[in-house]
Amino acid sequence: MNQVKAKKHLGQHFLTDENIAKDIADSLSFSGYDTILEIGPGMGVLTKYLLEKEVETYVIEIDTESVEYLNSHYPKLHNKIISKDFLKYNINEVFEGKPFAIIGNFPYNISTQIVFKCLEMRNQVPEFAGMFQKEVAERICSKKGSKVYGILSVLAQAFYDVQYLFTVNEDVFNPPPKVKSGVMRMVRKENFSLPCDEKLFFNVVKTGFNQRRKTLRNSLKSLQLSDNLRLDTTFDLRPEQLSVEQFIELTKKIEADAV
Repeated sequence: MNQVKAKKHLGQHFLTDENIAKDIADSLSFSGYDTILEIGPGMGVLTKYLLEKEVETYVIEIDTESVEYLNSHYPKLHNKIISKDFLKYNINEVFEGKPFAIIGNFPYNISTQIVFKCLEMRNQVPEFAGMFQKEVAERICSKKGSKVYGILSVLAQAFYDVQYLFTVNEDVFNPPPKVKSGVMRMVRKENFSLPCDEKLFFNVVKTGFNQRRKTLRNSLKSLQLSDNLRLDTTFDLRPEQLSVEQFIELTKKIEADAV
């Protein structure tokens, strides 16, 4: 079968540099799980290096042409190719609750949604690594005070230790994207349950950043806080001025306030 043609509507940019593919494959530790899931393998440039590892490699691919290509070129993937949309598919139909790591050269147009889904499945995903648009990878890894620090930075760093690994130039893809790419890794914290109501934590972070220029006193109005709590000096700050730990403390205060 001939090469797969990149499809714009799927955000496909096929990596052509073997060394970079190998470096991405090597970014996982391969400890604490026996299974990995590659999202959007395309023609398998990264897959071939994952198949060399001592783990079971599954791939999930929405593009039927790519699925055909993988089937004919990688016999080791027999019965390991899931021809579905990762964002909509219940992966536990295959994995049945067992832990697995996620890796991929992620389609830019859905990369942040992939991270959100990983966070939803954090009980099952001890490690996550992959390539993003550079600014998205930087945003996930950014710290308080940064202009790009936002919802995804706080939520990812609440449960995972995140690390920006390296930058990838445009010319190693076919077709080349208009922007640089960045590879990052997330390793789940040993204790990844928060000392506050996690649902409320997500709500506080999202609501706070939805009006990021306002102080938290204004942006969190919809949470119907007591006048007494609103006097707390934390509410004088804007969301990007709070660290992950401060967001957790703030959530605990809001939780206690509602009692």
